[in-house]
Amino acid sequence: MGKVTNFSGQPVYNQLLNLLDKQKICEISHKTLKSESYVKKLDGYTHLVIMLYGVLKHFDSLRELEIGMQAEAHKLHHLGIDYMVRRSTLAEANKRRPQEFFANIYSHLLSKYGQFLADSRPKRKGKDEIKAKDWERLLYMMDSTTISLFDNILKGVGRHPKSGKKKGGMKVHTVMKYIVGVPMVVQLTSAAKHDHYLLKEVHLPKDSTLAMDRAYIDYAQFQRLTDEGVCYVTKMKKNLKYKVLESVTYVNPNGLVEYQDQKVLFEKGDLKHESRRIEIWYRDKKQSVVLLTNNFELTLEDVEEIYKRRWAIESLYKQLKQNFPLHFFYGDSINAIQVQTWVVLIANLLCTIISRKIKRQCAFSQIVTMIRLMLMYYVDFTGFMEDPERVWNEISSTCDNPPPENEEKQE
Repeated sequence: MGKVTNFSGQPVYNQLLNLLDKQKICEISHKTLKSESYVKKLDGYTHLVIMLYGVLKHFDSLRELEIGMQAEAHKLHHLGIDYMVRRSTLAEANKRRPQEFFANIYSHLLSKYGQFLADSRPKRKGKDEIKAKDWERLLYMMDSTTISLFDNILKGVGRHPKSGKKKGGMKVHTVMKYIVGVPMVVQLTSAAKHDHYLLKEVHLPKDSTLAMDRAYIDYAQFQRLTDEGVCYVTKMKKNLKYKVLESVTYVNPNGLVEYQDQKVLFEKGDLKHESRRIEIWYRDKKQSVVLLTNNFELTLEDVEEIYKRRWAIESLYKQLKQNFPLHFFYGDSINAIQVQTWVVLIANLLCTIISRKIKRQCAFSQIVTMIRLMLMYYVDFTGFMEDPERVWNEISSTCDNPPPENEEKQE
């Protein structure tokens, strides 16, 4: 039987950690205020490695994380860990080490691998595979998602429909660049914070396109985006009041209205904002969709396609919640919850980088599952995922060969 060529001298987890720059992370930790205060052994890098281990293994508590580390005690030296951390020490670190440290690590990784993620994004099937749109490389999406908490730690919205008890919630405000596929800007707030909070904080490059839902309707911010040369596409609320300046209605050969293209004026006090209102009728769904944009040159198909691409950020939220532990947290303080959220975002970024390096098409959930199962295996993960059946085929072919014939004749 031949030698197993998928063997690696490092566990899969260490192959993942090789994407990190330990020296840079230690530098970030020392520059972050109070990140290394009162620290004896559990420095910033070790804290990150242990938290990533718990997130990737889907551990639900610090007790599981501690026992899981003890089970792999003989392999910890490959991870750069020289002592066994206790759950009390880890709980104190999650409470005291500022979440800004993990946020800065995420920003560093984005700046390091952002171009690689943009260049390696899988091509869309169909017509877009032949010719990409001009606006695609500068297309951004903005949205938010709420993570329910087990207690009223952060201000939540509403009450439980059965018990009537009020629970806390955290809202993750995100701006994602379409060709990169991971969050570029992240803000963590209480669930009661309105969505358009992030719209006031973000400034995008000129000639960018921003797709968002109707929760971000704000005339003042729309005018600011127009002045900065940023195109927005959003869905219109039904109760908005406006004045029609120009209107064109397109009718198909059967006499049915296909869509209506209008130039409208929104007024609120002294503020005036001109926008383009497009209403599209869908016969199969028996309803219409009204979109708003400040770009009067885009075709109807492009405006519609831009808004459809907004669904990519919804898929991102689904990916995060399904593949990483955001239902159970390792601490009950605001800082501990935010730390774990940042670690989940870092884990998602690292897994995305690994998935882009694999030449074979694999579902992201499959890659995350195999990383969890093989995290401490000494296997070349990328090579294995590119051809997972190769070793078994070699073994099968060897077993199928008949035994060599004995040429010596017995007397």
